[in-house]
Amino acid sequence: MNNCIIGIGSNIDADINIPEMLRLLSADVEIIQVSKMVQTKPIGITGQADFTNGAVCIRTEMNLESLSSHLKKLEDRMGRDRREGKYSSRNIDLDILIWNNTIVDPDYYTRDFLRNSAAELGFKN
Repeated sequence: MNNCIIGIGSNIDADINIPEMLRLLSADVEIIQVSKMVQTKPIGITGQADFTNGAVCIRTEMNLESLSSHLKKLEDRMGRDRREGKYSSRNIDLDILIWNNTIVDPDYYTRDFLRNSAAELGFKN
């Protein structure tokens, strides 16, 4: 089994989209724990709604590549619009932060809310 911490973000109907994403995700992986959700200002593009961010700790049989692909398909299933830029509004954004106790997303080092969410889920760097 592989352990993973996935970063979660949404600034479009986050109160609906995050619980729905967790419901859909739980059909394919074991959800161990979900961090508290925090409000953050948008990065890169001003003038859009604040984001709701957090993280989920999961256990899965999938390997890193399979899980990454699965998360992208889940985002697509939930209607994520990929035509917009990297920092644009989104209904759901899922990124693998930590894979088997190894940081795999460089954003971990530059965003306090990611480090705080991972620490809340028991990750010690």
